[in-house]
Amino acid sequence: MTDAYIYDAVRTPRGKGKKDGTLHEVTAVRLSSVALNALKERNNLEGHAVEDVIWGNVTQVGEQGACLARSAVLYSDLDERVPGVSINRFCASGLEAVNMAANQVRGGAGDAYIAGGVESMSRVPMGMDGGAIAADPHLAMKAYFVPQGISADIIATEYGFSRDDCDAYAVESQKRAAAARADGRFKSIVPVTDQNGLTVMAEDEMIRETTMQSLGGLNPSFKAMGEAMPGFDAVALLKYPHLERINHVHHAGNSSGIADGSAAILIGNKEFGERHGLKPRARVRATSKVGTDPTIMLTGPVPATERVLQAAGMNFGDIDLFEVNEAFASVVLRFIQAFDADTNKVNVNGGAIAMGHPLGGTGAMILGALLDEMERSDKETGLATLCIGSGMGAATILERV
Repeated sequence: MTDAYIYDAVRTPRGKGKKDGTLHEVTAVRLSSVALNALKERNNLEGHAVEDVIWGNVTQVGEQGACLARSAVLYSDLDERVPGVSINRFCASGLEAVNMAANQVRGGAGDAYIAGGVESMSRVPMGMDGGAIAADPHLAMKAYFVPQGISADIIATEYGFSRDDCDAYAVESQKRAAAARADGRFKSIVPVTDQNGLTVMAEDEMIRETTMQSLGGLNPSFKAMGEAMPGFDAVALLKYPHLERINHVHHAGNSSGIADGSAAILIGNKEFGERHGLKPRARVRATSKVGTDPTIMLTGPVPATERVLQAAGMNFGDIDLFEVNEAFASVVLRFIQAFDADTNKVNVNGGAIAMGHPLGGTGAMILGALLDEMERSDKETGLATLCIGSGMGAATILERV
């Protein structure tokens, strides 16, 4: 198979995904065009330079609907002959877009792709698209459906993570993100500007000073919906009867923040790079996706990692750095526990608990963050993985060249 290389990665800052967030006035199609234009300008992508734009976004309704990928291409400065396709694998949509593009290149279906994603959660709130998994009674009962926050609390209960464990992880994420921002480690950020070229936002706005004491004052976010009669805890206990009860440990401070943002990655074969005078930054070594238990839902990073390591012919100890999306603290704690991972190699610059989780864009964002850190710390291999709604996981291994 042909090798697929990453030539460049960019992202916008992550804005608070509420009406008072700095990026609230910026539509998803415009956020997408910021990332696309940055790749075009930085890499001189003139004409029909790439085969396709594969673009992840989760809530594909309203201004994020009607094949946002194609709309983003037309809104941007890319050539109109470049097509676009929107995909949805929930929280891993951005990473899945990259994996699809890389595997297209590896299989010979085009020399180069742009892949990534976007979400404007302040303008198109999560859940606006409905969906059978929650709304169809037969499916919800068959799958023992519970909301993701309940799933995160099930993980904490099942694997023994306390409220203090989750809060301590969240405090560390904030500290690492603040230190990384102060040290200028987020190399892939490109500013969002207005129509006059004035900067709207240049840095992530959700990083904040957090302590165990400040988090201790927050009420569990999912306790009420879980314990209502009949509530989701009762559903979960039907699936997990060995648990006496669900310990509700997650809240706004140790869960990912709702956010706006986009990210884009340029992927191509060797000939593409030579033709455009570009030097590859990394090779996509292997990719994976898995299905998992839809009730506990968020344990996918563990089997996805096992699968991608097998595909790459590698062991866990062969990986230098890990990015595990911080959907909830217990998700990352379970990953660390399952592999007995060195915490100094996991999310070394913080994650979505500190900076937010713009659903369709996060996967590409953490892959770009991984690549930046591999270069900064002179590491050779990195693995990015995300949990996914309704019980899935995805992972990607990068190898510097």
